[in-house]
Amino acid sequence: MLAKKTHREVKSPQISARYLADYMSASETAKRTIIRGCKYQPIAKIVQHNRAKAAISHFLSNGSSDATALTDRAEQLRNMMADDEFDRLVLDHNADYLDRFAASQATVAIPAAERLVAGKNGPITLSAVRVSAEIHFRLRRVVAKTNEVRVGAGMLRYAKSRPLNVEAAAWQSAFLLGYLGLTAVDPSETPEAKLCITIDAFSGISYPAPGNAASRFKNMKAACESIAERWDNIQPPPGAVL
Repeated sequence: MLAKKTHREVKSPQISARYLADYMSASETAKRTIIRGCKYQPIAKIVQHNRAKAAISHFLSNGSSDATALTDRAEQLRNMMADDEFDRLVLDHNADYLDRFAASQATVAIPAAERLVAGKNGPITLSAVRVSAEIHFRLRRVVAKTNEVRVGAGMLRYAKSRPLNVEAAAWQSAFLLGYLGLTAVDPSETPEAKLCITIDAFSGISYPAPGNAASRFKNMKAACESIAERWDNIQPPPGAVL
């Protein structure tokens, strides 16, 4: 009898902006684990926070300040019927995410700017690595003296029991600034570092792209080049069945 498959192999190098940020701030051992997880993805179901992120994205895009809508949505999720234990777990985790953000959102610092829906967020290629980005809202402001248009965006991060690593947040916001520079539709709009933020939904802290964001983005390109070179030689995790 053939063993049941546990992982699927991703043939071409790819990583998400979130994991790339984690990779850049990780130890060498952790880096290997992150890349191995990107190449060999578990077939088993993984809890996703799509419902919570959609609700928070709508909340932030509309400039809301009353968190009642978030807690109401959390209660709705807890009262929803689930097909099985895993679906119940997913609904409850999404509800926890919403409750946590509702409690911390008052301290989230978002720059003064027009808030817009995220729109489409296609992947980019950095040094032969496909990097996906999940943007949750966009920002736009006009500089009064010059009428220059500055743009930015926000990404959400959340872990149930701990705040976001500060360095990972800095790397993710730096990636966001570089990403907007590569994907800008209107050449008259300039991405601005302080408008590119990563929000930790657990702590309620927002992290703008740091002053050295441009050099960090170059370092991410170099890291992706190294990832692409090593991709074919990355071995599956112990006990994995492909």
